[in-house]
Amino acid sequence: MSDPIQKIRLSETIGGKEVSIQTGTLAKQAGGAVTTHLGGTVILTTATVAENAKLISFVPLTVEYRERTYAAGKIPGGFFKRETRPRDKETLYARMTDRPIRPCFPKGWNHETMVYTLVISSDCKNDAGPLSITGGSAALLLSDAPFTEPVSGVRIGLLKDEFVLFPTMEERAELDMELVVAGKKGAILMVEGGAKEIPEEKLLKALELAQAEIDKLCVLQLRLVAEARKAGHAPVKYSVVAPEFPEPVRSFVTGKALEPIRKALHHGYKHKHGIAEQIKPLQSSLVAEVIEKAKTDPAFAGQEVHVGAILSEIKGEEGRAMIVHERVRPDGRRLDEIRSIAIHTPALPCTHGSAVFTRGETQALVAVTLGTPEDMQIMDELEGEYKDRFMLHYNFPGYSVGEVKPERGPSRRDIGHGLLARRALLPLLPDAEQFAYTIRIVSDILESNGSSSMASVCGGSLALFDAGVPMKAPCAGVAMGLFTDKGKVAILSDIAGLEDHVGDMDFKVAGTRNGVTAVQMDIKVAGISIAVMKEALAQANRGRLEILAKMEEALAQPRPELSPLAPRLIRLQIPVDKIGMLIGPGGKNIRRMIEEYGVGIEVEDDGGVFISGTDADAVGRAISEVEAMFKEAEVGKIYKGRVVSCVEFGAFVEIMPGREGLLHISQIDVNRVARVTDVLKEGQEVDVKVLEVSREGKIRLSRKAVLSPGSELQGGDPPPRRNGPSRGGPRRDRH
Repeated sequence: MSDPIQKIRLSETIGGKEVSIQTGTLAKQAGGAVTTHLGGTVILTTATVAENAKLISFVPLTVEYRERTYAAGKIPGGFFKRETRPRDKETLYARMTDRPIRPCFPKGWNHETMVYTLVISSDCKNDAGPLSITGGSAALLLSDAPFTEPVSGVRIGLLKDEFVLFPTMEERAELDMELVVAGKKGAILMVEGGAKEIPEEKLLKALELAQAEIDKLCVLQLRLVAEARKAGHAPVKYSVVAPEFPEPVRSFVTGKALEPIRKALHHGYKHKHGIAEQIKPLQSSLVAEVIEKAKTDPAFAGQEVHVGAILSEIKGEEGRAMIVHERVRPDGRRLDEIRSIAIHTPALPCTHGSAVFTRGETQALVAVTLGTPEDMQIMDELEGEYKDRFMLHYNFPGYSVGEVKPERGPSRRDIGHGLLARRALLPLLPDAEQFAYTIRIVSDILESNGSSSMASVCGGSLALFDAGVPMKAPCAGVAMGLFTDKGKVAILSDIAGLEDHVGDMDFKVAGTRNGVTAVQMDIKVAGISIAVMKEALAQANRGRLEILAKMEEALAQPRPELSPLAPRLIRLQIPVDKIGMLIGPGGKNIRRMIEEYGVGIEVEDDGGVFISGTDADAVGRAISEVEAMFKEAEVGKIYKGRVVSCVEFGAFVEIMPGREGLLHISQIDVNRVARVTDVLKEGQEVDVKVLEVSREGKIRLSRKAVLSPGSELQGGDPPPRRNGPSRGGPRRDRH
């Protein structure tokens, strides 16, 4: 281990690996700054708080995650040689850091706060992402932000039925399940990850193990803070005053609004804006009344601005009580009831595969496009460059929720939801050896009232089936919610927007009939127990099976044939040492085939040859030529060949693409031949019989044997060539 780069260093063993946190030397003008170390991977995380508060009703937290290429000894690829806008991975890790930290700020915190993680060293073995959660929390604890309870994150994987903490990059490629789990001591705050149809019991076991390690990292942070205080770092924490509404106004509004709001909540509106439409006239009326009362009562002066917030608070409290104690939801559903589902597939005439999946007021239009390996996305990551054959892009336009919102490219939310849906479907795709296509899914959300990412999973699975992709199984997803009140708990299936907004949990679970393929959980309370998660997973399983049954009614299995609009793609394998033969001198041969057949031909370094095109017959002809080019000549078989060249002692005849044999002058005709050119001309087609194929692949031919069977035995063997090597083997390039 190298010397510590900061003067205060503490470490803990997590799953047999040392994780250390250091502070006291770097970035001392930040409110709090730490480096977090795992192997040769080091991140610097800072937390900074703005001095002036803002009049806002949400936690003004900004989290950034950036990787410097110098960390791995690289220079950025492409035209620009400096890091610019964050890549998807950096955006996703920023979200992953933000989500467990945000709910731990006290209510009413209104100072702008930034947590910034910078990857400054990477051993390309240990991933820095989960470390950012622990580092962000430690930096906040050392800062003047009112953040007093540590949060930590770990990655846990399932490798050959054994759980592994902080798996290496090499191990991650072989995992059957991979989760990032964040929490505080004794409670889970966030879960996200994917799996290969893992049963819920395995998932729960992983969470239990992760919680124990999270507790150790939380204690480590408190020790670090104590050491920093001993060294003189003891910032004064900002005080937080929870927002309070003036009591006269609150009492007046509550007295007028409580019963109308209760009545609206119990009406069972199916429309997203049903409750809001009922409350809107009430709000206008109460605002007018408060303004009128202010004329005689100074306590009401200027207080009309609080009416809307008080009504929202009443709506949230009464909605929570109704759900938890009466077991009734605002739209009239049972706690475990799934909204009505409608499926239309195929949805579009010119796509390779498509589906419209509608659940309640959430609707996703999902399209699949199949491409060749040339269409794969090149990913230039800190750990190295690789190609990705599966893309899923999620779009959430403003009109889906009735808003005017300009397009500015994908948001963090778009990228995160796309990753979740991709993670759910990825384990179910056919292997590349079986299905070599590049696959792109685009999910355009047309309407949204909760759980649009899970609608993308369902729609994506159906669109893949419609495209004829041989999926291992259909996949569905459902979003679970949680409400707590006075010690009682209510778990909701398929939450709508209002339930997501005012509830305590958003727990998305996707999978097949056999098990879970993706999970993502965020909570707004202090944490939830494993027991509650177990109940939520069991209820999610029942909901998932119900949705799968609806999907199977619409399209039970992949279509037997690919869409006629999709390219035909066949993968052949040729010997690596024969790649040059296929390509030809200067690419002449492969260009000719591409032009002649109207197909695409891509050759990989391992000898894999991809032939693609929209015309199945043309693809078939190109395949036949490539296969013939590398087919071995059969002794005794008659071939129709073409004379390539005539020499003094015979002729070279091409019997298969790129395969020439020697037709000796003694084997040209049943009669004696004085000069080869008396009988044969270059370009002439002749029938020849293969007499011999040597160990070196040299081919000896006979025309005489075709004209008079058995006559090839006369005339003896051809003399050895004295000038240059034999040309009886594969055809060599001519210049």
